[in-house]
Amino acid sequence: MYTKVTRAIRVTVQPVFLDEQSMPAESRYVWAYHVRIENEGQETVRLRTRYWHITDALGRVQEVRGPGVVGEQPVLEPGGSFEYTSGTPLPTPSGIMVGSYRFETGGGEAFDVAVPAFSLDSPHQPRQLN
Repeated sequence: MYTKVTRAIRVTVQPVFLDEQSMPAESRYVWAYHVRIENEGQETVRLRTRYWHITDALGRVQEVRGPGVVGEQPVLEPGGSFEYTSGTPLPTPSGIMVGSYRFETGGGEAFDVAVPAFSLDSPHQPRQLN
């Protein structure tokens, strides 16, 4: 699992390779990632937008921006949390994702929360020892 805290918002990500949805012979590799967002602060906040920077094993980058997550803009009260699962395909057997969420306080102040970089690894990636 990968965890990062920004301004009392804890983001934890757990990626999982989906072998049953992947087709290595067709250069299609699929991962799910489960995200837990916890408000450890003292103010109620709403998740407004998401940003993902996805890099495959060949260094090709895809950027994804949009409102909310999985069609929602969850409100997190102090001590509250929100969890969701999403996924991403890649044309290579490994990659890395990193991103951020834009939150807004009840008073209208916007701020960004970092999502930790997390590795997308599959059993189809040759292992290298350094």
